[in-house]
Amino acid sequence: MNPKPPRVTAYDLVVGIYSQREHHKQDMAWMIVTGVIICFITSLCWWLLRENNKKKKKKVVRKGKVPEGRWGWPIIGETLDFIASGYTSQPQPLTFLEKRKSMYGNVFKTSILGSSVIVSTEVEVNKVVLMNQGNMFVPAYPKSIRELMGEHSILHMNGTLHRKMHALIGGFLRSPHLKARITTDIERAVKQCLATWTSHQSIYVQDQVKMITFSVLVKVLMSVGAGEELKLLKKEFEEFIKGLICLPLKFPGTRLYKSLKAKERMVKIVKRIIEERKKKKKEKVSNEEEKDVVDVVLGNEWNPELTMEMMSSNIIEMMIPGEETLPTAMTIALFFLSNSPLALSKLREENMQLKRQKSSSPNSSDEYAWTDYMSLQFTQNVISETLRMANIVNGIWRKAVKDVEIKGYLIPKGWCVMASLTSVHLDSNNYENPFKFDPWRWEKIGAAASNNCFTPFGGGQRLCPGLELSRLELSIFLHHLVTTYRWVAETDEIIYFPTVKMKRKLPISVEPINA
Repeated sequence: MNPKPPRVTAYDLVVGIYSQREHHKQDMAWMIVTGVIICFITSLCWWLLRENNKKKKKKVVRKGKVPEGRWGWPIIGETLDFIASGYTSQPQPLTFLEKRKSMYGNVFKTSILGSSVIVSTEVEVNKVVLMNQGNMFVPAYPKSIRELMGEHSILHMNGTLHRKMHALIGGFLRSPHLKARITTDIERAVKQCLATWTSHQSIYVQDQVKMITFSVLVKVLMSVGAGEELKLLKKEFEEFIKGLICLPLKFPGTRLYKSLKAKERMVKIVKRIIEERKKKKKEKVSNEEEKDVVDVVLGNEWNPELTMEMMSSNIIEMMIPGEETLPTAMTIALFFLSNSPLALSKLREENMQLKRQKSSSPNSSDEYAWTDYMSLQFTQNVISETLRMANIVNGIWRKAVKDVEIKGYLIPKGWCVMASLTSVHLDSNNYENPFKFDPWRWEKIGAAASNNCFTPFGGGQRLCPGLELSRLELSIFLHHLVTTYRWVAETDEIIYFPTVKMKRKLPISVEPINA
């Protein structure tokens, strides 16, 4: 027997209909809320995507593009081509740069010495690289140089400490009282060196002039005169400088290891000199005139960060011009003059005239002031032309601390940029007949210091602080050489890697002018 279905009352019908309506309202509400949320999220995503695309477009327009170029072989890049071009003789020493410049333009990318590099051969780009320091670029050097110079090197200094150190030393080296005093020391060193030259032997100029420049510079830095201490410093420095460009391998027997050991021995000598000077300064009540760089640094204890280690290390670094850059400039000046009889004749005539004036004037002794040498205009032109044609520092390396745009070129953060000074100096767009030694061109160009196409001493905050002293020493050397000897140079050529120098050290034979 089937059970009877439950009895549905009118009340039950009303309740059921009401419940269905409530459920329907809840479902509709949830649907509306869900729809609103979906619309909101969709709108938000669309807005964010649109803004992101706008930023990307702005970013691309603002940044420009990485210069064209090529990377070369894996790991070594184009290093072998770069090095090989450094051994190319005159008059085309820029084969690596010129070849890529013709293919990719004045600014191009490459991979050399283990780094991704943007190479600039353009004046305006180089100017920005040299002038902007710290906020855009920091110094960058091959690993062997970084290892050799160490963490306390002035090459790694930035910001306030570097500016103060640079200004302090630069101000001293440019000061008239130093020039007045050091002129006599330079003259003495030049005359002593030239007095050893005889007509019965080959004289290797590059070796000879190092005897002049190193002794003078050590005198300026630490007041170390002739004697065993100077000989020991020179011996250790010669060992130290050999590791400037080498494989960055630092274990016994390697070139870098030997150079670092030589530096350790030099640091001990320099530290002792500084400590002795510091002790003497404390014992004396009166303030004496600063006679060298050690006095300048000790007399201006403006920063507790400047430790004994930093002072010693940087004094050693400042010896480099006395062993490398300045002797090379002197040697190459002779090389160019040997092949330019008209320029040599004009130079000798100007310097002979000064010599006659000094010896014939009843109101003056035969002693020269530093202003006498710097007043020799054609001599200064010869120096400028020498530095233009054989720039001793052929390129300045920097590293971008952020993405940098210059004239539409992008230098990505972390990449190196090499501002090629030599390529600018030997560009026919900047100089007429750039491979011709022509000191007369500077009569038309005017003051070298104001010429953006002439940067042999770098630029910006890291402009060489000793540039005026270098010109003075070159002037004194050329004056006494051309008024004392005639010479004939043997065949030689300039090489450009790892640094600029003469292949055979420029052998010459001399004859005294009065003979």
